[in-house]
Amino acid sequence: MSSNICTNDQENRSLSMGKMAFIKFKKNKLAIVGAVVLTLLVLFAVFAPLLSSYKIDDIDLYNISVEPSAEHILGTDEIGRDVFTRLIYGGRVSLGVGIFATLIQVFIGTVLGALAGYYGGIVDSVIMRIVDVIMCFPFFMIAVTIAAVIGPSVWNLIIIIAMLSWTSIARIVRAEVLALKEREFIEASRALGMNNYEVILKHILPNILSPILVSATLSIANSILTESALSFLGMGVRPPQPSWGNMLTAAQSMNTLKYEWWLWIPPGLMIFLTVLSINFLGDGLRDALDPKEKV
Repeated sequence: MSSNICTNDQENRSLSMGKMAFIKFKKNKLAIVGAVVLTLLVLFAVFAPLLSSYKIDDIDLYNISVEPSAEHILGTDEIGRDVFTRLIYGGRVSLGVGIFATLIQVFIGTVLGALAGYYGGIVDSVIMRIVDVIMCFPFFMIAVTIAAVIGPSVWNLIIIIAMLSWTSIARIVRAEVLALKEREFIEASRALGMNNYEVILKHILPNILSPILVSATLSIANSILTESALSFLGMGVRPPQPSWGNMLTAAQSMNTLKYEWWLWIPPGLMIFLTVLSINFLGDGLRDALDPKEKV
């Protein structure tokens, strides 16, 4: 009976905290704007086939490098492909890379960070030395080198970003676990006979979900920027598959920069809006999930 009462109290407390977090989040206007803009960008990417009658590789030989018109609302590129179509389909790739790379790095960073913080000793030393080694190398130099060896593709890019970016989340999780593992409720869980796996999964991870969530949100923005940079360098998404990054390669030409703005401003604007929206959303989540912030 007492265990059921404790469980109900925990559930009620969680609901109350969730309600307070939602109220604080709603008061952050920039976070709301970021959430709305990001939702619209995702919807554009998901429903891309309904928004354009062209395919990403359809070529209009009669309209090559033409400026925006009723037929091509964002003009065409140097071989006659519709820029608007490639922009919304490119959003699928860029957002997909950001989301999947973040999911992988959050999983790796959370598992290794929790193990390092909870067990300490040799486990902590080995994991943190691996973190130190990865973080001491220049990110883009290693990323470009690996991409050149294994070849540029969407999934290779996701793996590269995830394998080189999990360290920051691991350090955050480790620090949070170190602060929590000596608390009274963790000691009580061990006294009740819970094994280490149950303690970590049921008591530690739920209590550090807030910093993980905020870090994951910001990691999506970093992953999108990384994809754009590597694709711009030719080491990311391989043409003719569009992404916002490889669409920006058109900006390498001075003639394009001067006279064909529709080839590089739209993808650059999409990257800017996406990253800015995610940063606003991440800041809003951080403030909403911080118990020290007043409602």
